[in-house]
Amino acid sequence: MELKGCGTALATPFRDGKVDFEAYRRLVRRQVEAGIHFLVPLGSTAETPCLEDEEKCELLRITRELCPDRPVVAGVGTNSPAATIRNIRLLEPYGPDAWLVVVPYYNKPTQQGIYEYFSAIAASTSIPIVAYNVPGRTGTNMTAETTIRVAGIPGVIAVKEASGNLEQIRKVVEGRPEGFKVFSGNDDQTLPIMEFGGDGIISVASNIAPKQMVGLVEALQAGDLEEAGKRDAELAPLYDACFVESNPIPAKAGLSILGLCTPEMRLPLTEAVSSTFDAMNHVIVDLGL
Repeated sequence: MELKGCGTALATPFRDGKVDFEAYRRLVRRQVEAGIHFLVPLGSTAETPCLEDEEKCELLRITRELCPDRPVVAGVGTNSPAATIRNIRLLEPYGPDAWLVVVPYYNKPTQQGIYEYFSAIAASTSIPIVAYNVPGRTGTNMTAETTIRVAGIPGVIAVKEASGNLEQIRKVVEGRPEGFKVFSGNDDQTLPIMEFGGDGIISVASNIAPKQMVGLVEALQAGDLEEAGKRDAELAPLYDACFVESNPIPAKAGLSILGLCTPEMRLPLTEAVSSTFDAMNHVIVDLGL
């Protein structure tokens, strides 16, 4: 399946300390019914570092079951090649179309170390890899030059770019090999990145407003910049609200307001404060959700 357009970095709902799989089914069905182009379970929005192996397997199994006709990109990245490969082996039986592999965090690798890490992971699997650059979480930026090198590794098909550095991302778009995809990792940069040739967004905001985010991306795909600009302006308050606290705390608050799951988090993340609920409620009402 071709990876393009708007993908949702799915949140994981909890109830009384356990994964709420029925609520998760509701979330996935809602995404599919909204026309989402692909789904990304088990990323940072999913609170994956605090999930047990059996929970990861069941979440991916449900995603694949309810989303049989469009790509599923499963998060497997850690800061250890051996641990990342163990995640790959654990989740392979559940049929993902690609792996999302974050730049190793905490270790603070060199650019050469980043390249060799992705080379090792790609050599371990026949399933394609989407590299994920998010220095705000990892403490290390994968430069444009390194990203273009990584793009040349067989099996690495795309990057989720959440550095926030538009000039860096433009260099990746302009220097990438043919067929390599560049996805925004920040909702508020979807429009500029797609304007200069990016391929879509792996979105947090689409947990709350999937139809609206799909509409924005499809307007950009069609080259209708006037419509895209209008949609982007309408969604801007949601982008802001999604990050008034650490992701996915606000998204969980929004989903709870919509009656889709509880706002419960797993430590070390904690439930949203009242001002976050107020901000989310305001944008949900304004968007007519």
